[in-house]
Amino acid sequence: MQDFLLDRAVKIGVMGEEHTRELPDPRSFEERVFARFDAMEASSSAIEMRFDSMNARFDAMEARFDAMETRFEKRFSAIDKRFDGVDARLGSLDVRVQALEAKALDTKPIWERALVEILEVKKVVEDFNRKLDVLTLDVMKVRADQRRVEKRMDEIESRAQ
Repeated sequence: MQDFLLDRAVKIGVMGEEHTRELPDPRSFEERVFARFDAMEASSSAIEMRFDSMNARFDAMEARFDAMETRFEKRFSAIDKRFDGVDARLGSLDVRVQALEAKALDTKPIWERALVEILEVKKVVEDFNRKLDVLTLDVMKVRADQRRVEKRMDEIESRAQ
């Protein structure tokens, strides 16, 4: 590089005639740029394939959740029917007790029969409570599984970003 002085204190640098050193890659600039584009496109395709794979997995998970939801709806419908049966039995028991009180019959036979019916209801309620405990445990397990799946999905999503 040569320096020139002008009439003012300004320095101007001029490049010499030396050649720029050659790069180790013998391909032309355009070929290197296109090769880089090809590499970027291949990387983009790989990422797209991974997203497609994740979408397929999410679709499978959604189908599994739909199946679980269907099973729960069936179980809850069965429980509702049982509640209706218990409610009907309690309603009929109430009607019978009221009828006995209205007749003003001897209280001893009435209370003996009422006690038998109360014991039957108690057995039904105990059986119902046991079934409700089992259902509660099932629901808690499903929610725990759901939280674990959501956590895994969050981890997968965070890795994908």
